[in-house]
Amino acid sequence: MKERILYGWNIRRSLYFLVGVGIAVYAVLERQWLGAILGAYFAAMALFNFGCAAGNCSYTPGRRE
Repeated sequence: MKERILYGWNIRRSLYFLVGVGIAVYAVLERQWLGAILGAYFAAMALFNFGCAAGNCSYTPGRRE
């Protein structure tokens, strides 16, 4: 878990984290709790390296699973 959080940071993952934290903080200040949850989700995606922040949403032509 420690390696997953500390290593593998790239521009996309950093942007997800910064934007997620920004959305969460702004939403809490405005008392928009649904927005805070959304921002926290984006920040968690980047922090724990899952979902699109990990690059799992990209499409590779010709690849079948």
